[in-house]
Amino acid sequence: MSHKTTNDTTTIHPNAKKLIVFLDCGDTIIDEGTEIRDDNDIVIQANVIPGADIMVKTLAERGYILAIVADGRAQSFKNILTQNGLYDYFTTMIYSETIKASKPSSRMFKAAIGALDLSEQDCSRIVMVGNNLSRDVKGANAMGITSIFLSWTPRYPKLHADESEIPDYTINHPLELIDLVEKLNEELG
Repeated sequence: MSHKTTNDTTTIHPNAKKLIVFLDCGDTIIDEGTEIRDDNDIVIQANVIPGADIMVKTLAERGYILAIVADGRAQSFKNILTQNGLYDYFTTMIYSETIKASKPSSRMFKAAIGALDLSEQDCSRIVMVGNNLSRDVKGANAMGITSIFLSWTPRYPKLHADESEIPDYTINHPLELIDLVEKLNEELG
């Protein structure tokens, strides 16, 4: 997935889609309930949510640019995404540890936008998929990014605390994201 900018015209992979997909990791791709941590609280092993690996691979194979935007420690994500064969599907990975901020901070989303050589004008063609209304959805909504709530886990609230946490879309299973992303990409024209 090459990505270069020349004279303000973005040339992307011939297969590339207009829609950009930001994904949280814990309870969005990886089942937090299966995490095994070492003495330094680094996740050394964890399983994917059923279907999440297929979802990531399918979106990447269809030409979508994927980015991880997640709260946590870089080594944890490297361990579990590599172990599950998903690390190389992401164009960039933004972690709260390295950004020194956590979602819903706009710094997390702006870091991902910058890492992909995009600007805030591109927010209308980005989706943020996550399991946490107060972090993923609230942060995306504040940036004008389409929010997609993955309501898979029982570990986090499923009811929004206020208007800022209302997702644009809700899905219950990772595989549902594939058709939704295709539909949203088509709507971009």
